[in-house]
Amino acid sequence: MNKKLVILGAGESGVGTAILGKKEGFEVFVSDYGKINKKYKQVLLHHEINWEEGFHSETTILSADIVMKSPGIPDQVPIVLKLKNKGIAVISEIEFAAKYTDAILIGITGSNGKTTVATMTNQILKDAGKNVALAGNIGNSFAELVATKNIEEYVLELSSFQLDGIKDFVPHIAVLTNLSPDHLDRYDNDYDKYIDSKFRIIMNQTKDDYFIYDADDSKINEWISKRLIKSQLLPFSVKKEST
Repeated sequence: MNKKLVILGAGESGVGTAILGKKEGFEVFVSDYGKINKKYKQVLLHHEINWEEGFHSETTILSADIVMKSPGIPDQVPIVLKLKNKGIAVISEIEFAAKYTDAILIGITGSNGKTTVATMTNQILKDAGKNVALAGNIGNSFAELVATKNIEEYVLELSSFQLDGIKDFVPHIAVLTNLSPDHLDRYDNDYDKYIDSKFRIIMNQTKDDYFIYDADDSKINEWISKRLIKSQLLPFSVKKEST
């Protein structure tokens, strides 16, 4: 019997995950508490994926083996709390899709500048002749690209919300552009919780991976100084020369 994948939210990441999930043999069901955009409905219908809009069918959702939650849905909404209380894994698109690709992953996060850095990185690699794609919090769904394309390298712009939903995801290269208070309403107005969320990008890295970060950012330096980082550190600075 196929495992059941339930997807909360039928936006870019949700529909992309649905396509990949079906390709990988899951029984897929998409539920959106709001209205689903017409173009996404057409995609779901084309792939013969079951969906609902305007409500959540709790019995169906709570029977899932795994749930992919779109990043815009807070962790504290009732249906998510019920899933977690039942011990059902609630993950992000990034976590789900990464399991089905052997491509090199470059993850880029930060409070500011991540879109610019991700776009530039993608363009540099493309100009160098690499088989690369830009995804994550920008562009096309990472999951849909994994399902439909044979990409060798991904540049992923990652928000804190996406990083909150990872468990095993590990980018070979992680980039943290900077830190400043943002989206604190999702983190109990606790800046430290937000910072911890950003640093989840390196939590599964090993000595064979790389962490590029802003050495001029005091909060980044403070966090690093209190922890053992397994990956190779590559700081950058506009104020001092690296040693």
